Amino acid sequence: MYKFSERSLENLKGVDERLVEIMTLALSRSKNDFAITEGIRTIKRQQELVKNGKSKTMNSYHLKGKAVDVAIYKNGKISWEIGLYKELNDIIQRISKEKGYKITWGGDWRTFADGPHFQIEG
Repeated sequence: MYKFSERSLENLKGVDERLVEIMTLALSRSKNDFAITEGIRTIKRQQELVKNGKSKTMNSYHLKGKAVDVAIYKNGKISWEIGLYKELNDIIQRISKEKGYKITWGGDWRTFADGPHFQIEG
C-alpha cells in the first residue's frame, strides 16, 4: 500500500477534507503510486497559470480548496499517460459513489482535458 509523501501531505493542506479522504482511499486502492502536485492555490498562482495557458479560468476550484492535481508514477517515473489517469478516475468515482460525494475529473472535459485534475462538487 502506498502512502503520501510529506510534500503531498503539504499540498493537501487547506483542501476540502472530503477530497483528502477520497484521495487517501484512492492511493490505498490504486495499483500505481501517485503524488498530489497541487491543492489550494493563491489568486496570484492562478493568474500565472491562466497567463501561461495552463489553466483557462480564474474560477478554479483550486482557489476554494476543492481541487487537486496529481502525478502518477509508473516504473519509478512520473507518467502523463492518460490511460493511467483514467484508471485512477475509475477508482475515485467508485469511492465517491460509496461516500455519497460527486467528483469531477478534468479528463472528461471537452474543451480543455486535464487528466491530472480532480475536484469535489458541493
